[in-house]
Amino acid sequence: MAEKSFKYVIVGGGVAAGYAAREFAKQGVKPGELAIISKEAVAPYERPALSKAYLFPEGTARLPGFHVCVGSGGERLLPEWYTEKGISLVLSTEIVKADLASKTLISAAGETFKYQILIIATGSTVIRLSDFGVQGADAKNIFYLREIDEADELVKAIKAKKNGKAVVVGGGYIGLELSAALRINNFDVSMVFPEPWCMPRLFTAGIAAFYEGYYAKKGIKIIKGTVAVGFGTNGDGEVTNVKLRDGRVLEADIVVVGVGGKPLTTLFKDHVDEEKGGIKTDAFFKTSVPDVYAVGDVATFPMKLYGETRRVEHVDHARKSAEQAVKAIFASEQGKSISEYDYLPYFYSRSFDLSWQFYGDNVGETVLFGDSSPESPNHKFGSYWVKDGKVVGAFLESGTAEENNAIAKVARVQPPVSSLDQLAAEGLIFASKI
Repeated sequence: MAEKSFKYVIVGGGVAAGYAAREFAKQGVKPGELAIISKEAVAPYERPALSKAYLFPEGTARLPGFHVCVGSGGERLLPEWYTEKGISLVLSTEIVKADLASKTLISAAGETFKYQILIIATGSTVIRLSDFGVQGADAKNIFYLREIDEADELVKAIKAKKNGKAVVVGGGYIGLELSAALRINNFDVSMVFPEPWCMPRLFTAGIAAFYEGYYAKKGIKIIKGTVAVGFGTNGDGEVTNVKLRDGRVLEADIVVVGVGGKPLTTLFKDHVDEEKGGIKTDAFFKTSVPDVYAVGDVATFPMKLYGETRRVEHVDHARKSAEQAVKAIFASEQGKSISEYDYLPYFYSRSFDLSWQFYGDNVGETVLFGDSSPESPNHKFGSYWVKDGKVVGAFLESGTAEENNAIAKVARVQPPVSSLDQLAAEGLIFASKI
């Protein structure tokens, strides 16, 4: 097969690739210089839509509606946009070998791609129950949600099993958002997770109590402290039930699993330095190999705000790290310098009529403020995290744009606080004064 050669190549076709492409265009990339190689069949899109409006019975999201960069309020980059800019979108192509010494990538079909500068944007893949050897985990109608093809399969099953029973395995982001989407589709939903409360990596017990109460009011059964250990199937190989470690058996027409992800770094093992499960980079997303950058979920980078290296799996960081790497590439070519990446951790979620945002670090003591009763008609409440006498993190449910900006500022500025009781009494007023 003919060898294809580009000045810049992005491996991976997710959110980071799309935002990098937009930045390349802003920086004046010339036609023919840039290629994006993606194993997906479609141009980069905003992945968060898959666990939200994509699954709704009404007001449904479909491509081309959520191609990047609409998620951050930018122009939608349709497939034609890449053509107009002279950017090669190499779709349905999986890279299976990377030789960084000879700057060569080889696809599953045997195509060879040469590059001068490489951006690794391979993202994460889901952890599967079969990885743990769970019996029956390969049954039909057990779904994972990472890519649009998987979302399409789930939509088909939702229609085929109308008003059926769904079991959601996992109580994190995916678990909470998909339980809500399935309930909106009139499924009888049970959510199963081993931890003492939902979203344990971020939520405190106080925050989680609100969401669990709210979900219960919506008719979702929450089963904590146990895990799925097996699945029953019918003659067609479709799942019929979920066996739990505590002995319970839940009927199921559909099972959706959201038990976490892992960064896709296998291609580059032993080629680049790794740290904390990701590819180690500097504040410009350069790796240990010259002319190779890593962005998004796969990058372990210096978190300037906290003086330590971290890996962040979130769409916001995918967007911003991609832009930073491209700016750094062009600055380096022009003999200029840019500021170091100074990221403020940001997470958000939307389900039912709820919408929360979190900024900063969730370490130290916590202060819950506002009305966090699931029975309340006005569910506005939040939490601060206080470490060494300073507010280092802030969470808010149902905030206005202005209020969300205020908690972001608090997390960035880290103002001192003298009394936790006073902070609880002031609540949002504290943030608005910063």
